[in-house]
Amino acid sequence: MQPKGALLADIIRNRRSIFADYYIDKPVPKPLIEEVLTNAIWAPNYKMTQPWRFIVLQGEQLKQFGSYLADYYKGQYERLINYPSRAGCIIVIIMRRSTKVVIEEWEELAAVACAVQNMALTCTAYDIGGYWDSCSACIAYADRFELAENERCLGFFYMGYYDLETYTSNKRRTGIEKKVTWLT
Repeated sequence: MQPKGALLADIIRNRRSIFADYYIDKPVPKPLIEEVLTNAIWAPNYKMTQPWRFIVLQGEQLKQFGSYLADYYKGQYERLINYPSRAGCIIVIIMRRSTKVVIEEWEELAAVACAVQNMALTCTAYDIGGYWDSCSACIAYADRFELAENERCLGFFYMGYYDLETYTSNKRRTGIEKKVTWLT
């Protein structure tokens, strides 16, 4: 049996942003979406403000978003009209600032980013592609969800199955020897 640390390292190091272009026509089951979101809410957050809220888009909502994208980015109509529909679901990522505890905005942004990382790692563990899209079209589209005054959309998280046999990624990370300074 593989030690837990090695399993976690494998999941972290194999996490990739896998775009909807690579998704196959296979729905993501609701219990799996719930698992991804449950792991998201276990992210660390200062003073337990839990500054996140999520909206899951599926089915017709994906088609509506595709139409919006095609109109928003004129000239890319053919590609974008069906792009969101390739996803099993899209999760709208909302930062909800605390109204009870005074903390810096960056701390709540960091907590939401940790929640999204938990989502991405959970997708990797279940062989589901995922990525965080923070484009201006996503942010503008979220206006239709009537966010509260203390809420702000930080983007959309796409999820979908992809062909594990044919997908490849050659992206690499710079080694820690170039990124870490040791002080003793």
